[in-house]
Amino acid sequence: MSATDAAAYPQPTPRLLYVHDDLTEEVAREFGENSLASSATRDLIALLARDRERVRVLTLREQLEAVVDQGAHAPFEIAVGIGAAGQRVADTIHERTGWFPRIRRVGLTREEDGRGGYRLVSTEDADLPAQIADLAGCASLAVVDDTVFSGLTMRGLLGSLPAPLRARTHAFCLRGVAESIAELAALCPVTAGVAAPGRLLDEVSFINASGLVRRIAIRRPGQPSLAFFERPDWLRAWFPGRSTEILARCQQLNTLLEPIS
Repeated sequence: MSATDAAAYPQPTPRLLYVHDDLTEEVAREFGENSLASSATRDLIALLARDRERVRVLTLREQLEAVVDQGAHAPFEIAVGIGAAGQRVADTIHERTGWFPRIRRVGLTREEDGRGGYRLVSTEDADLPAQIADLAGCASLAVVDDTVFSGLTMRGLLGSLPAPLRARTHAFCLRGVAESIAELAALCPVTAGVAAPGRLLDEVSFINASGLVRRIAIRRPGQPSLAFFERPDWLRAWFPGRSTEILARCQQLNTLLEPIS
């Protein structure tokens, strides 16, 4: 990673930072609840949550219940999960509600363009239009993602649907920025578990705990993906005054989760 790469994507210090804890249960399943990795994960989450005025740690359970509490739905003919994360969310919602008896994944994500912006890229051999071409006759469609931040990914998929199908579509996410969710609602109804008010990045921001320590968070063209800890300037912005300790914890946990073979 070059300094130029990092400088192209500056992060302000948000008034409120939401951290989705998608790590504690995952690490416990993979390594065992009494493992060193699980202990280090719990320590990291507790450290993040220590700043109660600025950082809010979200659990899957509370977000799921917030989605369900907004009203029931008849089962959709097809539910499309955006990427692996969206598919996991769709599976979890279906286990709780029965809304999504047929779930499929669309490989779509955002990637840094190297100029301070992002572009949508397919993670499959087929491009997005080819991945959704057979959905046109679907009687009811759910589109599911974990987070709506800028809305780029969800908007890209919804905007690619034929207008008649979009009229039969309902979008779901566990969390997101209220302004971005409102923009999507102009395309189709949206149910979000947590919809945080405030200006994107400056006032409110969202990250996944897994992205802090696993090299899955930052996609770059033609280069390996990065974890957030590999952008120390971002940690300094998100966790002012505490970033040095958090960075060290993230590096330690990364060596346990992604050991160099």
